[in-house]
Formats: sequence, structure tokens, C-alpha cells
Amino acid sequence: MPMPAQEIERIIKTALPDAVVELTALADDNDHWAATVTSAAFSGLSRVRQHQLVNAAFGDRLGGELHALALKTQAP
Repeated sequence: MPMPAQEIERIIKTALPDAVVELTALADDNDHWAATVTSAAFSGLSRVRQHQLVNAAFGDRLGGELHALALKTQAP
């Protein structure tokens, strides 16, 4: 089952309440997304750690229900 943009944003904001999330569909299937996530929680963290924080919010849904999520993360 694909994951709509609103659900992706809700999941990220649950883990990172201050996050600003910008989503772009990479295909018209609700299964391939690109996300830019801006959060103060990323301050001082490596890019790898920033991505790990976002990916952890999805648990085992990433790679299954949400097939692909290309991430760009940044601190404000």
C-alpha cells in the first residue's frame, strides 16, 4: 500500500515536531518521494545522523509501505 504525502509529513513531524517538510513526488504512485526536511534537531549532526533520525521515524515501513524516500536534510 503506497503512502500519501500527508502521512509522510505526519510521521516526520511526530518524530521532529519543529520540522519543515517539503515533499516532491518522484513518480505518480505515492511510492517514490523526495523530501527536504529542515529541523533544529539536526544542528551539529552529521548528514548521516540527520538521515538516520528521519528514517527511524518510519521504522519498518520504509522500504515496504514507503518504497523510496530521497532525503535532503538541513538545520535552519
